[in-house]
Amino acid sequence: MLNLRVNRILRRALIRFSPCSISNGEADDASFSTSSSKNPHGPEIQGDSSSQEDGHFGEFSQLGFRKSPALSATSVGDAEFGEIRNPRFNEIDELGEDEDDEEGSVTSGDECDDDFAVLKSVGKIPQSREDVGRFDVEEDESRHPLVREIGRLIGLRSSWNPKHEGQMRNLLRSLKPSQVCAVLRSQDDERVALKFFYWADRQWRYRHDPMVYYSMLEVLSKTKMCQGARRVLVLMKRRGIYRTPEAFLRVMVSYSRAGQLRDALKVLTLMQRAGVEPNLLICNTTIDVFVRANRLEKALRFLERMQVVGIVPNVVTYNCMIRGYCDLHRVEEAIELLDDMPSKGCLPDKVSYYTIMGYLCKEKRIVEVRDLMKKMAKEHGLVRDQVTYNTLIHMLTKHDHADEALWFLKDAEEKGFRIDKVGYSAIVHALCKEGRMSEAKDLINEMLSKGHCPPDVVTYTAVVNGFCRLGEVDKAKKLLQIMHTHGYKPNTVSYTALLNGLCRTGKSLEAREMMNMSEEQWWSPNSITYSVLMHGLRKEGKLSEACDVVREMVLKGFFPGPVEINLLLQSLCRDGRTHEARKFMEECLNKGCAINVVNFTTVIHGFCQNDELDAALSVLDDMYLINKHADVFTYTTLVDALGKKGRIAEATELMKKMLHKGIDPTPVTYRTVIHRYCQMEKVDDLVAILEKMILRQKCKTIYNQVIEKLCGLGKLEEADKLLGKVLRTASRSDAKTCYALMEGYLKIGVPLLAYKVACRMFNRNLIPDVKMCEKLSKRLVVEGAGNDNNMLLYFSLVSDNLQIPSEATRLSLR
Repeated sequence: MLNLRVNRILRRALIRFSPCSISNGEADDASFSTSSSKNPHGPEIQGDSSSQEDGHFGEFSQLGFRKSPALSATSVGDAEFGEIRNPRFNEIDELGEDEDDEEGSVTSGDECDDDFAVLKSVGKIPQSREDVGRFDVEEDESRHPLVREIGRLIGLRSSWNPKHEGQMRNLLRSLKPSQVCAVLRSQDDERVALKFFYWADRQWRYRHDPMVYYSMLEVLSKTKMCQGARRVLVLMKRRGIYRTPEAFLRVMVSYSRAGQLRDALKVLTLMQRAGVEPNLLICNTTIDVFVRANRLEKALRFLERMQVVGIVPNVVTYNCMIRGYCDLHRVEEAIELLDDMPSKGCLPDKVSYYTIMGYLCKEKRIVEVRDLMKKMAKEHGLVRDQVTYNTLIHMLTKHDHADEALWFLKDAEEKGFRIDKVGYSAIVHALCKEGRMSEAKDLINEMLSKGHCPPDVVTYTAVVNGFCRLGEVDKAKKLLQIMHTHGYKPNTVSYTALLNGLCRTGKSLEAREMMNMSEEQWWSPNSITYSVLMHGLRKEGKLSEACDVVREMVLKGFFPGPVEINLLLQSLCRDGRTHEARKFMEECLNKGCAINVVNFTTVIHGFCQNDELDAALSVLDDMYLINKHADVFTYTTLVDALGKKGRIAEATELMKKMLHKGIDPTPVTYRTVIHRYCQMEKVDDLVAILEKMILRQKCKTIYNQVIEKLCGLGKLEEADKLLGKVLRTASRSDAKTCYALMEGYLKIGVPLLAYKVACRMFNRNLIPDVKMCEKLSKRLVVEGAGNDNNMLLYFSLVSDNLQIPSEATRLSLR
């Protein structure tokens, strides 16, 4: 009886969730093929017959009882989502990368020449009949009531209940494809858009139109979410949706924005495997990726291959190459390419000239900029206009060339062009950065007198910042009052500049009071405002007030970065308030701030400086508990502190743990271990731990450092025992180590032992220094050991002739 009930429950579950196993173009059974043909948005189950149940019973294992494919035919990331067709919206999350997708994995060791292989397919792949133009959303559906309601429900996702999700599920089935695209594009957070895309894709009786995939790729191409873009591309293949070169292009752009240029180029390999013929647009993107990676030679070779297979470059192609030359400071070659463009059947545009002019402006080669402006108008008919002058002014002011920018400003006005307030403000900002406040004020008066471009808040804020940089805070305050009288309301940037000036002049408490009055003055502090105030209080030693500012900052939703937090932690530890620093770090961590291993190491170092080793070790334990992995600097700090206190056994265990975790020691780690172990006369333990460290990170002079340290500490006997390990290589560094040991013996008045070290050097074909030989021979005579004629002969051969004594001579001295 129980088995029958279980069987009935399982069959009902199968009927409810079975649409998960439907593939695009291939029905898993007869019932699904029938329903799919009737409903283009997805399968619909017809009835509840036992034959249907039996047909699905063999696929029950895919519902979670065994591992399903990483990407099913109708869903992406089943391992992530589970096999339930209608998952909760808040359960959907962006997937990680799947290395075993159907595109095939592309290893990092692939040669970049494989990127050129995609060009071989030009003209060999039959053109698809797919109407690519229909993927473009022509009508604006963003104001449609259904789209607005979907957006409202998505905005309530943090407080969703099943009723909200049911409403959105019903609305989804009423949306046209263009409206779904509008929902994706209307999201401020692209991650939410991708989550909605995945959620909708998992809904029963719904299937994305191809244009939705292209719209999702377009949204992701404007972000660094490259893995999500690649996932959508893979999902398109599994659904049998035709992929144009533009689809691969958008994935490549996303990788490029994320700085993963190698992975961006690997998209070409995926494109080749997919049998998609490249076009000019994706070729231009490829050249741009090569240029961004500073691989101009590869870009040139790709350009040549393009032309060989019949893809004619356009002005965008050559502009990418010109930018590549300029980025590598090869501006002469960029100008040559500019001159050759007409002969290649492609006339340059203003962007071609602006790119070169930007580099020349950076190098302050203004004469050449003027020549290019004349050439642009004379040879190619590109008349200089207001945009040209504005572009040059912004380029020059960006690189702090205010005088040259002023020259172009006057030249533009003489030719009848009107430079807008943005150009004027840029020059004012450049003048203020150079401390030329009187000239900046004259330029503002000129703006007021002309009337067509009166100064705005940005202009006045640049002057306020200039006064603050010079420490003239009172003039900055007066300027803020003048802004009010002229009808310009200072904004957050204006007040932040003033607060920065107050903090730089040691008036952080006044800045704090001003920020407390922000609501009355109708402005809101931002993260930069809080950071400025926090650093000002920190520099003045008001650490408690600085911590309070950080707490208030977090409360307002602004989270300081690890660097800012670390500066405050360092100040607290330097002031001896290490326990307060630890408490503050834990508080920041609990409130969601990004605390990294450097912050923990700072607190650990503070405890070590105060000889509170147990507290430092407890912080290390806290790191393990929250899955923050200590690095080599953390371990080195603790080992140094433990060695200083003579706790060598604990230091040894800590070093073993570090090596076991695969962390490579640094030269500082080696020096720290050597110094502390030699100081405690634990040479045997030192040698044992060094042998393990060498297995992780080679260090040829490690034993030389040990001997020299032992000599410096006067432990010559231990140093002499290790001399054999050093003389194995017989290098110059080994000779210096021997000199250190010989000097140590001479210093304590035992020249015979120094003489034996010299003999061992000769046996390894190392010639001692002449001064050392003379010094040693004199000491031997003084100590009464010079009666041995063999010794004197031995060292005279070296000091007089710089020759290695013969084998017979060396044997006679043994």
